[in-house]
Amino acid sequence: MQYHLNGFKPGDPDILAAAPKHRLPHSPLPKTVDVLIAGTGPAGLCLAAQLAKVPEISTLVVEPKLVPMEKGQADGISVRSMEMFQAFGFAEKVLRESVWINETTFWAPQEQAALTRVARVQDVPDGISEMPHVLINQARVHDLFMEVMRNAPTRLEPDYGLKVATLKVDPDASEFPVTVTLEHTSPGREGQTETVRANYVIGCDGARSNVRTAIGGALHGDAAHQAWGVIDLLAVTDFPDWRIKSFVRSKDDGTLMVLPREGGHLVRLYVEMDSLGEHERVAKRGLNADDIVAKAQRILKPFKLAVKEVVWWSIYEIGHRLTDKFDDVPPDQLATRSPRVMLAGDACHTHSPKAGQGMNVSMGDTFNLGWKLISVLTGKADASLLHSYSAERRAAAQGLVAFDHKWARVVGARADSLAQENIGEGKDGLPRVAREFVKNLPFTCGLTIQYEPSALTGLNSYQALAPGFDLGKRFHSAPVIRLADAKPMQLGHTVEADARFRLFLFAPQNDTGAAGGTIAKLCDWLAHDPASPLRQHTAAGADVDALIDTRAVFQQGHRDLNHETMPALLRPHVGRYGLCDYEKVFCVDHRSVDLFEARGIDRHEGCLVIVRPDQYVGHVLPLAARGALSAYFAGIFKGVGRTT
Repeated sequence: MQYHLNGFKPGDPDILAAAPKHRLPHSPLPKTVDVLIAGTGPAGLCLAAQLAKVPEISTLVVEPKLVPMEKGQADGISVRSMEMFQAFGFAEKVLRESVWINETTFWAPQEQAALTRVARVQDVPDGISEMPHVLINQARVHDLFMEVMRNAPTRLEPDYGLKVATLKVDPDASEFPVTVTLEHTSPGREGQTETVRANYVIGCDGARSNVRTAIGGALHGDAAHQAWGVIDLLAVTDFPDWRIKSFVRSKDDGTLMVLPREGGHLVRLYVEMDSLGEHERVAKRGLNADDIVAKAQRILKPFKLAVKEVVWWSIYEIGHRLTDKFDDVPPDQLATRSPRVMLAGDACHTHSPKAGQGMNVSMGDTFNLGWKLISVLTGKADASLLHSYSAERRAAAQGLVAFDHKWARVVGARADSLAQENIGEGKDGLPRVAREFVKNLPFTCGLTIQYEPSALTGLNSYQALAPGFDLGKRFHSAPVIRLADAKPMQLGHTVEADARFRLFLFAPQNDTGAAGGTIAKLCDWLAHDPASPLRQHTAAGADVDALIDTRAVFQQGHRDLNHETMPALLRPHVGRYGLCDYEKVFCVDHRSVDLFEARGIDRHEGCLVIVRPDQYVGHVLPLAARGALSAYFAGIFKGVGRTT
């Protein structure tokens, strides 16, 4: 990380200087705000953590509960979310505290045994990410986002004991068009209301979202009519795979999943309970933690399970539902109105926890939305950019709901005989559930989302220049060596959650960055030509990388190049002191993985890759495609006509 840019600051570098006149915790509610976020789940806090870093943006986060979450709910963190956590700066904490899911086992009855391990597979395929799949308490994820918020210039804190009761949008108002009625939920103030006007309202308030209801939205879908119990516990058992993620399918009592949790002792069980009638709700069954434990003990026989402490439990019904719209703009007004109210997380899609995607997709929603709101509210982009949120994330949610619908039935399917279990079918010798699990690993890792061509995702005309950087998919990191200090690192870790685009220049063979070469000529054009996107969209007086951060990767080893001969754009002088940024130039790590080979980058031609602020590949272009490069950014940002 970089700090001391504008002067030496002792202490924790993650604690940024406070913005003047930032709102203090527990102070009276503001009358107007730029963004009101309803809900402090993973979606709401992921968005708040981004907005908190921008002093020009006023944000209010409200939550009906009276205190932050402490335990329960989601626990699975996909490799894609871990990549996102890296951008926020707390991936290392999660790696240290969490339990890593390295393998998954599958248990089923066999003819000669009540319960036998029938398969064991690797949980994250080799080479798809530098990050592991981990499990950690959702409350801890909340803590980490709130730490980012508290350390940001705005010192943003949620306001607890408040819920959105109603809201109304005035489409003709240019400022603060959303009037929100907030209702107090704290003891002694129940039912009292206050009014706040906002430029934007983001509903992260769960499956029973009041924000969704206020804009006329509804969840549509179906239910599997099956009750499942989830329980976090401390227990003594002789089940061999207690610290390995396991699918356990009994002969007569259903299925459970074993999920080891952080700390070396805590374990979560997902336990198949009872089938439900067509119109029956699970709450009417009166099931409790004892019922979950008893069912788990029956499924695990002949292994013993002695529960010492129940930490948290819940009973839920499997449902797969999706809202018809992620924002407040009617379909017939898309050309004339921009969104003012948007939904994220469970407010717009619900599904079972079997694939561990709920928290991950919810955070993905607002990681997509955050940089777009920042770009609009700081005047860099037109409000029409916000239409892309619903277009991109509703398609992602549709894919999730469809997958979860299928996967929940695979996990919950009964197999009363060896033949039905299909053990040994096919060359892999895996039972059906294990085979489906392996086939779906890229999805459960969070790596199959691919945004369709749009202003934000270019056409694949030049995909052959770098087939390993799929257009519309997340930027697949790889090892590099930083030239200035010979540091081995991941190239993708340069993409931080700061609302900036990254422009990666992959140099042609034999290009050393010296004057007259392809990279030098392109950097000179980027820095000085009026048609350059850096000149067109970076505000006067701002650092040259304030909006678009340009970096280069060379094919030579780091000892074969000289940092001092690199183009000035790759050695920019930034900040109030004009200090040199030494972290823009990288070389292939020949001791590890050759990035050019691993991602199929054309060695002769090289290429440029545009990476969006949410870590997705926006475009792959030839190094000479200057017109197309300018056109891409002109389709997103306003021109400012930079002259300095």
